[in-house]
Amino acid sequence: MNRKDLQLASHLRHAIQTIIDRGLNDPRVSGLITVTEVRVLDDARLAHVHISVLPAEKQNLTFKGLESAAGHIRQQIGKAVQGRTLPSLVFKLDESSKRQAEVLGALAKVEAERQAEGPNDDAPEAPKP
Repeated sequence: MNRKDLQLASHLRHAIQTIIDRGLNDPRVSGLITVTEVRVLDDARLAHVHISVLPAEKQNLTFKGLESAAGHIRQQIGKAVQGRTLPSLVFKLDESSKRQAEVLGALAKVEAERQAEGPNDDAPEAPKP
């Protein structure tokens, strides 16, 4: 992406997050919604908006609501950015936060199991001062 597309992507990310934070009149859109990334394609006619939704149970329903509201969100952005052609918005789920939470949970579980077992006799002792 060139510098102009990066600037547009940054502006879109901020504007979309603001609109979502203010709330949409769609009961399907709920939970903690974060716009993690916006990628503007080279011709600036299409923007992929990556979102993360917590809790995971609300993810699919919220995603469907945002897909339905894409035109409304684009229209709201258009009011703020006059004289510029805006790309169409395509929402995509960003699973990286979910995977990160799973990994952190697994690490916490391993640490808790180690704590419950007590000191490990196989582990080398730390040097004594």
